[in-house]
Amino acid sequence: MPKIFDNIELSLLEHLRLILMEAQSAAFCVGYLNLRGWDHLADLVDALPGGTEDAACRVLVGMHRPPEEEMKALASLKRSEETVDGPTLARLKRRMTESFKQQLEFGVPSAQAESALRRLAEQLRARKVFLKAFLRYPLHAKLYL
Repeated sequence: MPKIFDNIELSLLEHLRLILMEAQSAAFCVGYLNLRGWDHLADLVDALPGGTEDAACRVLVGMHRPPEEEMKALASLKRSEETVDGPTLARLKRRMTESFKQQLEFGVPSAQAESALRRLAEQLRARKVFLKAFLRYPLHAKLYL
């Protein structure tokens, strides 16, 4: 029987942590990635073998567009089947990077947030985490990590 995590009766974070304690790898498809929230799972990701995607934490981020652009796309009810060319791909990647940068610039910086970001950067370099963006169209996942 599937479990529905509403964070009222069942806590998603609590169950994710329990599962990751025994995991050899992890794969998440998320709509949005809040970089400051990484510290909730970072210690368990450190315990993964890493080195290859099959032994690490893979994160696919799918909702990279600003909310106003997302509303326009939803209003058109049209999903593009066209392939993304090089310049468009580069532009979309820059937008996503800018979105992550804005997350970091928002609010009062804390030592905990900075530590979590440094840890994520170390995990990316150590190949414990593989972070990818799905850019063809908005991929609306129901897990917000």
